[in-house]
Amino acid sequence: MVKLKRELTLWELTLTGIGIILGAGIYVLIGEAAGLSGNMIWMSFIIAGVVAALTGLSYAELASLFPKAGAEFVFTEKAFNKRLAFIIGWLLITACIVSASAVALGFAGYFSAFFNTPIILTAIGALIVLSIIQILGIKTSARFAIICAIITILGLLGVIVFGIPYFDSINYFEMVPELGFAGVLSAASLVFFAYIGFDTMINMGEETKNPKVVVPEATIIAIVISTVLYILVAISSVSVMGWEALSQSSAPLADVAAESLGSNAFLILGFVALFATTSTILLILLAASRLTYGMAEGNGLPIVLAKLHPKWKTPWVAIIILLICSSIFVLIGKIGIVANMTNIAILASFFIVNCSAIILRYKLPGIHRNFKIPLSIGKFPIIPFFGALTCVLLIIQMEFEVILFGSSIIIIGFLLSYIFVKDNIKPVVIQEKIHTRNHKKVYKKRKKKK
Repeated sequence: MVKLKRELTLWELTLTGIGIILGAGIYVLIGEAAGLSGNMIWMSFIIAGVVAALTGLSYAELASLFPKAGAEFVFTEKAFNKRLAFIIGWLLITACIVSASAVALGFAGYFSAFFNTPIILTAIGALIVLSIIQILGIKTSARFAIICAIITILGLLGVIVFGIPYFDSINYFEMVPELGFAGVLSAASLVFFAYIGFDTMINMGEETKNPKVVVPEATIIAIVISTVLYILVAISSVSVMGWEALSQSSAPLADVAAESLGSNAFLILGFVALFATTSTILLILLAASRLTYGMAEGNGLPIVLAKLHPKWKTPWVAIIILLICSSIFVLIGKIGIVANMTNIAILASFFIVNCSAIILRYKLPGIHRNFKIPLSIGKFPIIPFFGALTCVLLIIQMEFEVILFGSSIIIIGFLLSYIFVKDNIKPVVIQEKIHTRNHKKVYKKRKKKK
């Protein structure tokens, strides 16, 4: 039987994660976010970063237990049941499809600025090329993503350096007058899109060496590095341009560079943005294909989607289906709307992942965890509780149309679960109860020995 290949090391997985987190969000959405938060955009990144970090810790603990492709599907199935697991998997696949199209539009915007190409066709062309790279193997995809990540980090460090002479030139607590702090929270909901990526790392568990240790470590390192860079870039950007000018820019970070160093800097940052968005598209589609593969292998989707290429060991059928779906969403054409559609699906699934971390502390108390979330009251972990709470906080800041879209996707997923998840919910629950009893016995024996 053909299996996914374990090839990724700690540094490869960490750089891959940083590459997707530091992608299109900061290069494309920072201008729109500034129009909501004013000069306090740095606070929006902090709030979004806290939500990502809290949920990232839940992911890290769960990944140390179940380092599998289709991670969220597996976590939810273990904590709840297969039907809810299907709905969460459906949400995340939809979010990946929509976000890949959003980033493709961001890529096309920068590419069009250089070569005056049609944005829609350019975006679809990028999706096709990057899907082909995916099919050629995880090592090929990871190496390409790492090159893009290094270029992206250098570009962001450049923006920070460009802005140093402008620090203290503005009031960093100035908000948009008619929006106030509500605008800062709305911007946090929007820029949360910039943090999507650490969940991609979790879904590479079956292709990572020593995944129970490496995946949690890589996840935490990637989130911390990305958050620090985002905050410094946000401060630098509003220092150079001010929030009003930044909010009007179609290529915001390139304009920041041009403002401080002239037109040559615009070309350099625009070039870097192409690599950042390219990496993000690749890794979002990679995450979606692994989640689709994991669900199909776990009998949550048609088995044909779990078919691997005999030579490159990649889920080529899933990759092609996702390419077609992403290309359809590109036709929407507006990245802000598309990004928020992604965020509500991601936040809803993150809410369930945090709840899964709490429930599994009770269902599987005696099982060894290579990484364990700190701060608990008895068995109850505090951090996942706040992770779930902050996800809800960001969801309620979104526009009604976006919430309606998210609700519709959940309802569609619920209806589809009756097609794909048949009568196998009960056996999973029974099996889990037996599994739990066995772990409780082991746990009691360990306590007696102590």
